[in-house]
Amino acid sequence: MPDETAHLIRYSGRGSFSPGVADRATGCTVVTEDGRELLDFTSGQMSAILGHAHPEIVATVRDQVERLDHLYSGMLSRPVIDLARRLAGTLPEQLDKAMLLTTGAESNEAALRMAKLVTGGHEIVSFARSWHGMTQGAANATYVAGRAGYGPTAPGNFALPVPDRFRPDVVDANGDLDWRRQLDLGFSLIDAQSTGNLAACLVEPILSSGGVVDLPPGYLAALQEKCRERGMLLIVDEAQTGLCRTGDWYAFQRDGVVPDILTLSKTLGAGLPLAAVLTSAEIEQESHDRGFLFFTTHVNDPLPAAVGNTVLDVLIRDRLDLRAAELGERLRLGLEKLAGEHPVIGDIRGRGLLVGLELVADDADERGAAVTRRCAELGLHMNIVQLPGMGGTFRIAPPLTATDAEIDRGLEILDQALSDAG
Repeated sequence: MPDETAHLIRYSGRGSFSPGVADRATGCTVVTEDGRELLDFTSGQMSAILGHAHPEIVATVRDQVERLDHLYSGMLSRPVIDLARRLAGTLPEQLDKAMLLTTGAESNEAALRMAKLVTGGHEIVSFARSWHGMTQGAANATYVAGRAGYGPTAPGNFALPVPDRFRPDVVDANGDLDWRRQLDLGFSLIDAQSTGNLAACLVEPILSSGGVVDLPPGYLAALQEKCRERGMLLIVDEAQTGLCRTGDWYAFQRDGVVPDILTLSKTLGAGLPLAAVLTSAEIEQESHDRGFLFFTTHVNDPLPAAVGNTVLDVLIRDRLDLRAAELGERLRLGLEKLAGEHPVIGDIRGRGLLVGLELVADDADERGAAVTRRCAELGLHMNIVQLPGMGGTFRIAPPLTATDAEIDRGLEILDQALSDAG
């Protein structure tokens, strides 16, 4: 049997490629070359919020690629103009300027450059279990993995403690997370290290690769106040949480906060390479006056922008924010039932259709890997985040177009896999 990976560079750190070779996918189902069907509870790479091969996305790609696919980066096209206007229409009025790019790392890179240029600072704060991308600025602000062995990072990058309510490090008299005291402590350490050049704080409202940690209500507003006190910009990375996945259009809306800069990716293209940076007219003007430069090969390309417009069409027409909340409740209730039957389940957290299920046991890492393998054998693709010193956390993110029956089937398979893995 040929080794399908013989000529491939392995790029996921300790992990290897998933078994089998994918051949096609439709909706919530991926089919391998040998005919096996897998329920996709990762939405591809947490991106395909409309499922795979959504007929309207397929039609848009077909029509747009025949009409206008790629342009010189200084040229504009109607899909780009429309998508920028429509994205601004889904957001608070302050966020009315958009730039379209290809990946989350790229959008975070652009946001960081803009923040540095506007503030005149260069120091960046992000969470100690963050993931913002693998390009230089984004990688410097990423702490969950990928730091060892690559030489020195850029100076002026500081880590903020993660407000993890399941594994609290600063607690009140009841033993619960005291996130306000933790936040004060974190910034006291940052202030002690800063050279007076703080530019921005870059955070996810739910730390996905950090173990699906949902920021406590009120935290984001308090963090924004810390930023304002220091002349920093607040950049919110909604690569995985934006565009209805959490049950709101944007996760930051729950806290009544408007970030200075918002970055989108993954869900915006529903699986195709599309990202965006959104900010205020004031910040855009200031950055432009100072010569903001982020000129890339695929900035404002018409083909992915046309896909983004179709994504908005479907989200709005089908009220997928409400559907994500409804399916998320069904998923959470099912997981809570499993937790009553499987003591290895220690915590269930998240919002909407981005849910974390943490295993707690002395052999949690091995147990998590075994459950993942057994799920795949039974027809469910799951992803587990395994961090040093912690248990394994399943990151569960089905498409927003999943059916009730698919959610229930996924829960049945997970139940069986937990039983079979001991």
